[in-house]
Amino acid sequence: MVNDPTTQAQSRYRAVLAGTGSAVPKKILTNEDFTTFLDTSDEWITSRTGIKVRHIADDEDTTATLAAEASRKALADAGMDATEIELIITATITPEMVFPATACFVQDMIGAVNAWAFDISAACSGFVYALSIAQQFIISGRYKSALVIGAETLSRITDYTDRGSCILFGDGAGAAIVKAAESGSMGLMYSTSFSDGRGWTSLNCLAYGSRYPVGKPLADPKMVYMNIQGREIYHLAVRRIVELVEECLEKCHLDIEQIKMFIPHQMNARIIESVGKRLKFSDEQIFINIDKYGNTSAASIPIALDECRRLGKIQQGDIILLVSFGGGLTWGAHVIQL
Repeated sequence: MVNDPTTQAQSRYRAVLAGTGSAVPKKILTNEDFTTFLDTSDEWITSRTGIKVRHIADDEDTTATLAAEASRKALADAGMDATEIELIITATITPEMVFPATACFVQDMIGAVNAWAFDISAACSGFVYALSIAQQFIISGRYKSALVIGAETLSRITDYTDRGSCILFGDGAGAAIVKAAESGSMGLMYSTSFSDGRGWTSLNCLAYGSRYPVGKPLADPKMVYMNIQGREIYHLAVRRIVELVEECLEKCHLDIEQIKMFIPHQMNARIIESVGKRLKFSDEQIFINIDKYGNTSAASIPIALDECRRLGKIQQGDIILLVSFGGGLTWGAHVIQL
């Protein structure tokens, strides 16, 4: 799916980023903590992933409670009341429950009584996909405001006996308020999204769904946990992300130097660094916070976006580039002028 700048120019409205918020559990799991039950070390984990700490949900934390906390902060940042929100989209692969949607729980928790709500599942690309959906409702004139959330409790589906994967993941949520503005504001300039279902074996969680339902014995009890083929993902992610950035620059008639901040999904610091070198981004143009949160899937980009704004690294008028790659396989990007 592609949202072309020329198509958006025909609309009276632009989708503008009005506020952001994020939330993470208080409990943390450090690299040193892993050494107490795995054959690993801080040096081994850091050198391969860039991760130092990840936040882990306790018994009171759920995907919806984290999403609601992030949403309240985003509303406060935008100076809005929850009753002003007309649409809520939550991207997650670790929903509150099979049904109803996590977004419906968030709607109730924050008091967004005038919104309709639903979830999408696109793994690490979830927030980018959800932002594209919200953008379409905004520029069509159907709605004036939307709450877009990425929220995960990946620790619930992480195999902590697998030292190659358990070190990667953390929990958290990020949210963004998207509002309609007159065409003079650039807002979300360009978006592009892709999928390739043939690559599903590279990153998945097999049970429980209709293929491996509850009540049917599993061939391997570890099918309830995430499975990741790290080497395959590394090479695919680098190639696809480079392609996304090149497409965005071409379609928006931009040079690398005009991108104030490149905010990628925080999958692995080595992948991000490899992409940065290929595209010739300066270190100052790339935002990395995986060292503090790990890979939080759909929550990764909105958490990074919120932190980047609150640190003052991006300001009104700056052009930023959001890029994701995840299970599905899915990948996508947004060019946004703040």
